[in-house]
Amino acid sequence: MLVLTRKPGEKIMIGEDIVITFLENRGGEGIRIGIEAPRHLTVKREEIFEAVADANRAATQAEAAEVLRGLPPAPGAADKA
Repeated sequence: MLVLTRKPGEKIMIGEDIVITFLENRGGEGIRIGIEAPRHLTVKREEIFEAVADANRAATQAEAAEVLRGLPPAPGAADKA
């Protein structure tokens, strides 16, 4: 991890296409930054990324359970019960 100290208005370049600008320090509330990136790149806060991933996992599991519930029993399954 690269750790830098920046002043308001100073920028960080990632490659040639991504610019992160330090906007202001809000004390205990956090630091405001601006991110300029090509439109084809998705920029998300980590907590949003994690929430979407969790929702996708839950949906996948729920859908699988629904599908399995609607299937007829496997041949010979009644004999094993």
